[in-house]
Amino acid sequence: MSRYWSELVRQLTPYVPGEQPKIEGLIKLNTNESPYPPSPRVREVLTAEAVDQLRLYPDPNSSRLKSAIADYYGLRPEQVFVGNGSDEVLAFAFMAFFKQNKALLYPEISYSFYPVYCQLLGIEAERLPLTEDLRIDLNDYRRDNGGIIFPNPNAPTGRALPLEDIEALLKTNTDSVVLIDEAYVDFGADSAAALVDKYPNLLVTQTLSKSRSLAGLRLGFALGSAELVEGLERVKNSFNSYPVDRLAEAAACVAIEDRAYFEQCREKVIQTREWTREQLTDMGFEVIPSAANFLFARPPTSAKAADLALQLRERRILVRHFDKPRIVEYLRISIGSESEMSQLIETLKELLP
Repeated sequence: MSRYWSELVRQLTPYVPGEQPKIEGLIKLNTNESPYPPSPRVREVLTAEAVDQLRLYPDPNSSRLKSAIADYYGLRPEQVFVGNGSDEVLAFAFMAFFKQNKALLYPEISYSFYPVYCQLLGIEAERLPLTEDLRIDLNDYRRDNGGIIFPNPNAPTGRALPLEDIEALLKTNTDSVVLIDEAYVDFGADSAAALVDKYPNLLVTQTLSKSRSLAGLRLGFALGSAELVEGLERVKNSFNSYPVDRLAEAAACVAIEDRAYFEQCREKVIQTREWTREQLTDMGFEVIPSAANFLFARPPTSAKAADLALQLRERRILVRHFDKPRIVEYLRISIGSESEMSQLIETLKELLP
């Protein structure tokens, strides 16, 4: 611990990302990345001319990307905010909307960056427990608050809320921002983007890392009223007025425009997920219904999740284990290619009695 650190830095408990080992031949099912490459059109825009243009600053407003996203969702460009991954967009949203004199509400079991942002920014928060079967119950959020945030589908469980439940909350919670974190929405949930024009306090965040296969470019965006987007812009322009680089914007635009390829890859992930779920269930796993690109599964009583994760790693297959209350008995398994998931199942059959 450095003697030069501030007291705030000393007290921080940083977010721990999934392991990214540099080992050849691994089957990586631990970080929810896409098993498929991005749209072939991405390669077409990464030209020598585009590289030459890197000597120039990018468009600080990312106008072309905002227009592409707005067209896709039937919104206006002024209702779109973009940043370096949805994590950066979320961080700006915490600064812009959740530093209130009332507590921010979010699920106890959820994306573990939320408490990090709260600690870093000094935001008071109340973590609400999930139900016995690990669902978010939005009835618990009908209370006085300084903001509400939750993922849909939730992470790491994969459970999704129906859009009508989200709208019912929005109808009653009108005095604070409700942020729906939709990192995994494309794999089986309904996006709250359809509600943005009806509820001025609704902010929806998404990422191009999962269903668009652009995790390496770090691109995310938010959809909301022009008022909310202006708040995000004010925070962004107080930190870095040029967040999205030229190559990232060009690649993101064509990835969003190539709807046919997006649908093809999305459907393949969903089909592989459901096949894997059936296989795990037949082996005695308890698998939570998932609308994401991963499964949250509890091994049969004869195996401990932590031990099984280590045994799989020894066989060059990575899955994610969270040593946290209520979920310590579960593994989160990202959906890879068909061959990768087949190898996972065959390996599990060898390991389990």
